[in-house]
Amino acid sequence: MPQFVEKLLNDSRVVPAVWLTQAVAQVFAAAGLSRDAAQTVAAGLVEADLRGTSSHGTLLVPMYVDRIRKGSVSTAEKAEVVLDAGAVAVLDAHHCLGLLSGDQAMALAVEKARALGIGVVSVRHAFHFGSAFRYVRTAAAAGCIGVAAANTRPLMPAPGGAAPVVGNNPLAIGVPLSDGEPMILDMALSEASLGKIRLAEQEGRPIPATWATDRAGRPTTNAAEALAGMLQPAAGHKGYGLALMIDVLTGVLSGGGFGSGVRGLYADTAVPNDCAHFFLALNIEAFGDTGDFAARLKDLAAQITGSPQAPGNMRPLLPGQPEAERAARADGVNVSTSVLNGLRTTAASLGISMRDPS
Repeated sequence: MPQFVEKLLNDSRVVPAVWLTQAVAQVFAAAGLSRDAAQTVAAGLVEADLRGTSSHGTLLVPMYVDRIRKGSVSTAEKAEVVLDAGAVAVLDAHHCLGLLSGDQAMALAVEKARALGIGVVSVRHAFHFGSAFRYVRTAAAAGCIGVAAANTRPLMPAPGGAAPVVGNNPLAIGVPLSDGEPMILDMALSEASLGKIRLAEQEGRPIPATWATDRAGRPTTNAAEALAGMLQPAAGHKGYGLALMIDVLTGVLSGGGFGSGVRGLYADTAVPNDCAHFFLALNIEAFGDTGDFAARLKDLAAQITGSPQAPGNMRPLLPGQPEAERAARADGVNVSTSVLNGLRTTAASLGISMRDPS
């Protein structure tokens, strides 16, 4: 690894990923997790930063720790298997950290897919699972097509409505490519994620007027007003409908929280978030020759990446390709100084003195 060079970029610092992961892991270990579990959570958050999705990265550490301290998130490291029937399983996470129960659930879905061709696992009484891409990438690495979804508290209105009724529910689909990173769609169903708006509010930045409305339903560029208002669904009624169906697949199907039963991450941190998750793995081998699948998918990918580039635009890319390329070329993690300050404050509250990166 080349010698680290500190940079100041737009009120942010570039720090080594190894240093940031160790610092975050130290915080979670001090909060009550085992060393291995703390490392898993830290690696998941820092990887989100590396891929450019900082709303799902280190920014979350103070809130996660606050919830652990107040008891709305448990330091348990495994979900309870409450139903295991062939290709289907239901887990009860009992409000443990979602990155841990999510890893467990997708691993179980993959195990079932290898034996039966398909594996479906739902998780109730869960907590925020970070970036959805990590779970479908796990499935892809095992030769499966993976699907991961979660519900959130209502943040978006139904078309024509004036109150939030569905969440900006994340959906990810991952497909293994024979060469290189898997093809990964990872999207929230609002025009922009709440985390991005919260980060803008924390940093005092305006947001695009298309992201959200104020409390009365008027478009706003003020992040604080947006946090008190509503997000807008991506593609209008299409995004709304897909978000609603994800609430069915996650909360309703699992027997967990759905609709208004899911609480806000930053609302009362003493009250469980109570979201729900859905994981699916399809064993490609069960559908026929894997070599044929790989060749056909490679052909499809080449048709896309080899298509003409429109003037003034970036080259045509596959879903997930920009994030993977960003992470691959990063020589460190570009972290807002406000996020680093929050991490330092949380560490100090746990009796940890964070060292500067070197």
